[in-house]
Amino acid sequence: MIPVTKPFLPKQAEFKSYVSSIWARQWLTNNGPLVNELELKLQQYLDLPHLLFVTNGTIALQLAIQALEIKGEVITTPFSFVATTSSLVWQSCKPVFVDIDQKTLNIDPDKIEAAITPNTSAIMATHVFGNPCDIEAIDRIAKKHDLKVIYDAAHCFGTKYKGKSIFAYGDVSTTSFHATKLFHTIEGGAVFTQNPEVLKKMAFMRNFGYSGVDTFSEIGTNAKNSEFHAAMGLCNLNYIDQILSKRKELSVHYMQRLTKADAEFQVVQDDTDFNYAYFPIIFKSEEIMLDVMKQLELVQVYCRRYFYPSLSALPYIEKINMPICDSIAKRIICLPLYHTLTAADQDLVVRIILRTQNYRKKQVVKLADYGTLVNGTTLGMVVNGH
Repeated sequence: MIPVTKPFLPKQAEFKSYVSSIWARQWLTNNGPLVNELELKLQQYLDLPHLLFVTNGTIALQLAIQALEIKGEVITTPFSFVATTSSLVWQSCKPVFVDIDQKTLNIDPDKIEAAITPNTSAIMATHVFGNPCDIEAIDRIAKKHDLKVIYDAAHCFGTKYKGKSIFAYGDVSTTSFHATKLFHTIEGGAVFTQNPEVLKKMAFMRNFGYSGVDTFSEIGTNAKNSEFHAAMGLCNLNYIDQILSKRKELSVHYMQRLTKADAEFQVVQDDTDFNYAYFPIIFKSEEIMLDVMKQLELVQVYCRRYFYPSLSALPYIEKINMPICDSIAKRIICLPLYHTLTAADQDLVVRIILRTQNYRKKQVVKLADYGTLVNGTTLGMVVNGH
């Protein structure tokens, strides 16, 4: 079986050495030494002054919204994981969707200003599949209209934009360290900000709002993470450059083999050191995409419709037509991509995609050969929906 992803796991002995130290200290959570060590090493690796290790990527978004005191309407993307939208609704904000750019798959900044109203307080944009948004354009709009900017950078570990970590941008950036991510702590996430006061506020919020032994300064929640999760992060951080290199190698191999595929691929923003977190492919129609998935599943190759459906279709959101996003969401899948995937595995995936594509073309040609039907319409044209 070839799944869409597998978590990277370090050597068991490395993880066990950290577990032994946890057993010796009997300090399991509540800002333990391994949590502090992981935060420090992440700051050093990412070359960032501030970050907080938290429970997961969703709580990271909620902390950002709460810390920036965002209310009312928030302009956001309909093409992202559901947590981008649900976190806004959970925080009593109203998501206002803006359609995406069909090449980068990120929110289209040219459409943002038309969606701004007196009730707009922020922009929450996702760097889709680790691909940076048009940061300069979003920053200009935000400054012009006095809006806060949160970047959902769940897919972005290892991505750099203009020589800096992608997490350095926005009022707050958030990420996920879930097991499916290329850098993970089993479950986990982080918040990043250049503003030390905002960081301090989120640090208090992460721990129920405590600002002292028996004092509270904020409405807080339990967004802490444990020593065991930090231990996995410390192990995996030792391999991160190797992981990033391998994913690039695998992605290049896919691209070289898929040159004859009748499909499109995400265009990565200029000035980007990309992390190759996912390998999305966009087919010409939903019918073709479903046929490809079916043929792959027959040989136990599993892809993912990522992201489907469009977030504008969620049952707790006011329905709105997002033509580009709605079209992309119906036609896109992510191919298998993980550290132990082999070139032979990839070649199998590619062969089935190309074979399915070519078989469909031959079927149309064969049907067209049957000649002209009533009123000069060929059978091949009927099959193609004309």
